[in-house]
Amino acid sequence: MSAALPTAIPKGAKYALVLIALTNAISLLDRQILAILAPAIKRDLNIGDAEMGLLYGTVFALFYALFSLPLGRLADGWVRSKLLALSIGFWSAATALGGMANGFAMLAVSRLGVGIGEASAQPAGTSLIYDYWPKHRRGFVMAVLASAIALGLGGSLVLGGVAAADWDAAFASGTAPLGLKGWQFAFLVASLPGFVLALFMWRLREPERGAMDGIQTPPDPAPFRASWNVLAAVTPGFNWLALGRRGASGGYWRFNLIALAGIVLAMWGLVTLCTALSPRPPLDFGAVSINPHLLQWSVIGFGLFVIVNLMQNMAVTDAQAFRVITRSPTLLMVMAVGTLQSVLNYGMMSFNPSFLMKYYGLSLKDTALQFGLVSAGMGILGPLFWGPLSDWLQKRFPGVGRAYVALFCMGLSPLISFWVYHAPDATAFYWRFVAYSMVLTGWLPPLYAIMYEQVLPRIRGTTSSVYLLVSTILGLGIGPYVVGVLSDASGDLRGSMLTINAVGIAIVVLMLVVARRAQRDENALMERAA
Repeated sequence: MSAALPTAIPKGAKYALVLIALTNAISLLDRQILAILAPAIKRDLNIGDAEMGLLYGTVFALFYALFSLPLGRLADGWVRSKLLALSIGFWSAATALGGMANGFAMLAVSRLGVGIGEASAQPAGTSLIYDYWPKHRRGFVMAVLASAIALGLGGSLVLGGVAAADWDAAFASGTAPLGLKGWQFAFLVASLPGFVLALFMWRLREPERGAMDGIQTPPDPAPFRASWNVLAAVTPGFNWLALGRRGASGGYWRFNLIALAGIVLAMWGLVTLCTALSPRPPLDFGAVSINPHLLQWSVIGFGLFVIVNLMQNMAVTDAQAFRVITRSPTLLMVMAVGTLQSVLNYGMMSFNPSFLMKYYGLSLKDTALQFGLVSAGMGILGPLFWGPLSDWLQKRFPGVGRAYVALFCMGLSPLISFWVYHAPDATAFYWRFVAYSMVLTGWLPPLYAIMYEQVLPRIRGTTSSVYLLVSTILGLGIGPYVVGVLSDASGDLRGSMLTINAVGIAIVVLMLVVARRAQRDENALMERAA
């Protein structure tokens, strides 16, 4: 069957790739700009690190992960270019709202909106671009998208730090238009490219779903209803109404309630452990004070219960998708690997600017320019090298070429990090970081290519949203928090950042198994779908 698949790159594919790449870049720009603006926001709004952590991780991660599920389902049935255009406009407006925030509550609403809007970017974007590009070029495609993510990450540091600093310097006398602070101006500037991109995305041609894979995909008769049903079925509380309406058996109810009890007990144990390890002052929300550890693990528990509800709902409403996903050991292991790598990446990435300023005495603007440009440049070059290399190796070593590229990059980079973060000065750090980034950035293109080739074209959006839910809740939700708890308890930020590399052991073990199984499980795709 593979010999009959299309090999030519169709008209409009390169243009579509540019638009999807820009979507990824602007998504990360608007998402990560908060990190570099944190000192100014804390000062002007009179809030602390706990509140900033809530904005950076918890609020965004929860709504981003939760809404990726219904929007991923919508991407599998509706016009993906239109969905992306609407989403880009929505999160750009939410970013602009952050520029008008004069208190914690409005800024929290802004981050919530960014999370909801960006939830469709990866499911809809990946599904769309896979129907434009032939199978043998998808490593290159994922490399371009990974490079765009790096461009957005680096751009958020450069734009945020420079725009805020220059605005405040220009209006140091307090005569700024509308009384805007530098960080508010940076939010407004960051929102503008999204509105322009949304107009181009709206006019992008929608390709035939599944044509590049030789799998005919019938149109979805009611994508919006299906999307709403997914949201209702996974949201705690509403999920029980959904189970009742569908007449779920006693086994479904027992599993759901036992899983909920287990999650509650596990999260309570983690709250107790973290409170003992690193006591923190309570967070005040009006008249209510909450232990930050309780808030953290309540969000993680909420996310885990959403995952349980999602899989139960999928088993009832889309048995084929449930079989395709759960009966592929490769797919499950790849999702686990990506989640563990997200724990590592977010844990390190969240504290890199703070590390540079603490250990090397760099200013905010110098950190923004230097680290932003270095990380963006290497984040672009790395995937563009590793993605095509993984395609080349996959052709010569079917089934293992991509897996071994991902294994090499994810296995070696934690070892290099110890050399990088013990550099004697900032110059040495940057030179070492170049080598580190070149290796670290190579995991995403081959791993994502493996993951999406384990499923049918019609459920790539759903697969992406499942992966996003797991990796966001357990990656973004846990990585920075664990590093922060260890740092608070020990006073050693460097040691705490390097400790998170311990997850690399599990990553290596899982990828060795993936290399052995990937081709076998891909060949069994139609059998799982039958």
